[in-house]
Amino acid sequence: MKVQARSPRTKAYAAAGVDVDLGNRVKAGLPALLAATRRPGVLGKVGGFGGLFALDLRKYRQPILVSSVDGVGTKLKIAFALDRHDTIGQDLVNHCVNDIAVLGAEPLFFLDYLGTGRLEPHVFTQIIRGFAQACAQNRCALIGGETAQMPGFYRPGEYDVSGTIVGVAERSRLLDGPRAVRPGDAVLGLASSGLHTNGYSLARKIFFEQMGLEPTSQVPELGTTLGDELLKVHLSYGPLVQALLRKFNGPAPSRASAGGRTARRPARARATIRALAHITGGGFVDNVPRVLPRDCDAIVRKGTWEVLPVFRVLAEHGEVPEAELYQVFNMGIGMVALVAPGEAEAILRFMRRRGPLEWQIGEVQHGSGRCRVV
Repeated sequence: MKVQARSPRTKAYAAAGVDVDLGNRVKAGLPALLAATRRPGVLGKVGGFGGLFALDLRKYRQPILVSSVDGVGTKLKIAFALDRHDTIGQDLVNHCVNDIAVLGAEPLFFLDYLGTGRLEPHVFTQIIRGFAQACAQNRCALIGGETAQMPGFYRPGEYDVSGTIVGVAERSRLLDGPRAVRPGDAVLGLASSGLHTNGYSLARKIFFEQMGLEPTSQVPELGTTLGDELLKVHLSYGPLVQALLRKFNGPAPSRASAGGRTARRPARARATIRALAHITGGGFVDNVPRVLPRDCDAIVRKGTWEVLPVFRVLAEHGEVPEAELYQVFNMGIGMVALVAPGEAEAILRFMRRRGPLEWQIGEVQHGSGRCRVV
């Protein structure tokens, strides 16, 4: 067997494709990048065998930890093609924040995983900078992660990322749609920025194979290049959700620090914000039913919100049945809120002062637990 000669200064593991020293040099800058993500409760430092977080039990009577894990999917292919990785970390954090926000939880800490064939310092730095930026914006500590170099496992220039988030909610304030939603409730939609992180396999087929475009193609209908459109950051609704819950679902019960006694605050008999659904993979059709009772349908009415140009282009050129479009893409709505009908206008006014565009897009009716787009 022929053995390839290597420089005496080249370590065997590096010659095999895993440069541990390079990894250590790249990671040396992490403390500075992650400083902005620190929040009360973080213990220790990044780089240990495990991240440490001390939950402040004085703030909760019955704290419930809420967790979620996700990835970015084939949106990564656009980042590879353009060698732009600064938004990928934001996408992942915001997606995870939204997934626990729909239960009423605020984020505590986030852990990331990055796997690649060969560690590229500029790629690593851009991704971690995105993690840090989104964590800081969501008051979520980035307390650890894993970077794996696996030569031969990924194509050159490619990688995969995933993230795990842990948040907390007061048990009495958890959003439980199947118990709370009733016929007559209003369905509100919060605008998305674009595709977010779902539907990219179909979108890439339509744009690149059927339409013959490139990531650098200027698309008049979009007012930008295709790559810029497809790399728009997945919005976070977490801070807005927390503000909504404080305003409309009443203050959370808390523990008094003096004398160890419990301070009880009155809770509303039924929450004004009944349920929330993050419109990700599965669109309206598969996500909204996750928060519906078995005897209720959510009716989503087309034409009640602004469908973004990217979805109009996909619909025009994709030859995809309209019903499937609403099951694959978010169609311009990144989150749905099911709320008490008498409070819908007040909630919309509140949200419009703080977040993206919002509309009343439907209502809840008697049914069988489905979301019907009509």
